[in-house]
Amino acid sequence: MRNLKNRRLIKRILLVILIILLAGVAFVKFDTADAAIFTDNYLRPIFGNTFVGFLEKTYFNTTDKIQQITNQDGVAPQFINQGIQSSASPIPIANNLSNVPGEGVWRDRPLKLFPNEEVMAYTFVRPDPSRPFAYVTLVQMDMRKMNLMVVAGTKEPGGKLGNFGPGVIPQNVVQSGKLVAAFDGGFQYRDGMYGMVVGNKTYVPLETNVGTLVGYTDGSLKIVNYTGQDLGQNVVFIRQNCPILVENGQVFAQNELNKKLWGRTFNADIFTWRSGIGLTKEGNLIYAVGNNLSPTSLGEALKMAGAVNAIQLDINPFWVRFNIFEPNGTGGYKTSTLTKDLKDGSKAYLSGYSKDFFYLYEK
Repeated sequence: MRNLKNRRLIKRILLVILIILLAGVAFVKFDTADAAIFTDNYLRPIFGNTFVGFLEKTYFNTTDKIQQITNQDGVAPQFINQGIQSSASPIPIANNLSNVPGEGVWRDRPLKLFPNEEVMAYTFVRPDPSRPFAYVTLVQMDMRKMNLMVVAGTKEPGGKLGNFGPGVIPQNVVQSGKLVAAFDGGFQYRDGMYGMVVGNKTYVPLETNVGTLVGYTDGSLKIVNYTGQDLGQNVVFIRQNCPILVENGQVFAQNELNKKLWGRTFNADIFTWRSGIGLTKEGNLIYAVGNNLSPTSLGEALKMAGAVNAIQLDINPFWVRFNIFEPNGTGGYKTSTLTKDLKDGSKAYLSGYSKDFFYLYEK
């Protein structure tokens, strides 16, 4: 009888070891779809967010530490379409880092829908002097020319509540030939239960003390710390995600009360791929994405780009993405990622995606 119990105990120990090894493999290959899905669909339900968060933090921060020790400067983002220098003022770079050509200099990203107009511009910055390899790609968009909309995913964030979304860009927008770009949304439901409302449909109820992006029928946008206040009339969509990152030009990621909310971790000190969205005082939209980032460095990058208010969006390499859509003249689109190291989400955005996302289209 004792031998039987011992054998069962050994089997359980071996099972745990096997799962931990699989978890390690998942993180080594975490930028693949299979690893991301395996982690979210199997490891988290079995071991919970705390254990998986520990693995995430261990893997990403070990990689980050190796880069620091070996003094790796990293590689600047490689943009798919190299535009001419924009008329927008360069971002002042005053962090005592070595000079990298193009850093802080906005370049126009030409778009077929807007010939001879500067509607979208990009650049990169390094907001963390202790991590010269931590590049943040920034995209600035003129919202006088475009509208922003959000789509609920087929599973996230409302699936756990029975509120499944369409997961695709509406056909009338696709067929109009006016689609410009699409990029990642926020966290899954289990990672914060952050609110989402589109039209008259509430996918997840709103939470208080959360960074909140609001879109209106006239195309205007605002980002606020939602505390239950009236968000106004003619609201088209609301998407919340994490505590507000930048408010009135001040970065709030250092707030000790918010540390556990920035990405399924024990604190804010996990360095991984992160994305965020902000608004300038002129109403331009800023999208930011990069690797080896903490919430603080992401917030600093958005602030450097001119964002007065901003929130974090999704994190980790497989989930952050930014696609540009160019009409091909035959009713379809030629698509490309903004940079070579971002995942391509274009097919999912057009055919069905499990997570929420944003898209831009010509007014």
